[in-house]
Amino acid sequence: MKTVSDVLAAFESIRRAQRQGVYAPHKPLLILLSLARVQHGNQRLTDFSQIEGQLKSLLASFGPTSAASSRHYPFWHLRTDADGDLWELQGPVEILSRAPASTPNLGELRNGHVRAGFVIDIFEKLKAVPGLIQAVAQQVLDSAFPQTLFEEIIAATGLDMTPVMHVSETELLSSFSQTRRRKRDPGFRERVLRAYEYRCCVCGFDLRVCHFPAGLEAAHIKWHTTGGPDIEPNGLSLCSLHHKLFDLGAFSIEPADYRIVYSQHAISGNRSGMTELQFHGRRLLSPQQLDQLPGREFLHWNQRNVFKSPCRP
Repeated sequence: MKTVSDVLAAFESIRRAQRQGVYAPHKPLLILLSLARVQHGNQRLTDFSQIEGQLKSLLASFGPTSAASSRHYPFWHLRTDADGDLWELQGPVEILSRAPASTPNLGELRNGHVRAGFVIDIFEKLKAVPGLIQAVAQQVLDSAFPQTLFEEIIAATGLDMTPVMHVSETELLSSFSQTRRRKRDPGFRERVLRAYEYRCCVCGFDLRVCHFPAGLEAAHIKWHTTGGPDIEPNGLSLCSLHHKLFDLGAFSIEPADYRIVYSQHAISGNRSGMTELQFHGRRLLSPQQLDQLPGREFLHWNQRNVFKSPCRP
């Protein structure tokens, strides 16, 4: 029987991308959606056609522009993670006997009624140990996404992250506390805010409450979860609203001239022009020093991995 440590280790070992530094949310989003299904008492294995629509919506909202078109990839490829001891597939022999790299297309998964879900040992452990689902979900969120997106992802997947007050296994908390996380530089926020004179570099928001800069955050251009460094050229001083919009891919920064460009997927109901879209085409408010300007390599990463292309003209 698997221990809590075994379960956490299995989820931590998931491979997400062939190249380091690439944002690949496919497997994390499928896992979070599947954890929510366990919480809600659904059957262990789910037909691809039953989960496809929600997974497509999640990838469109929280993934790169083309992510939704490859929504069948995690459903198929998760079975090779954790030495095959995490995810189970059931379906026609002619499909399941293929090599792992021979991914079935959408039609084959639908018409073959291929089903998948966590292996029985992990499924039963998730149901039996109070708080384990929340611990695994938090581990996945921390490893794959910036904190600005946690609340939206949790709501979209249907997860209940309410803390469990009485955990039956002390192993749960001790194992979770030992999961490996890349340490953050505690001075990153202060250096980035100071570089931009404690104002949002998009809208100029600079409210202070008792000398404390309220609602301002230091955003990573290349996300910390994908190896982005804690240095000023990889940081932007943004109000909490523009930080969230930036991480959702609603806008990006042109590497050539530091102009703000909004996505055609970002649509405002107000056509007066006095909306978020008024910042489209404007130059970023500059930091105090030239060597603090956003690094072009980080801006290119953001446009490739996060920004919802195409941009508005």
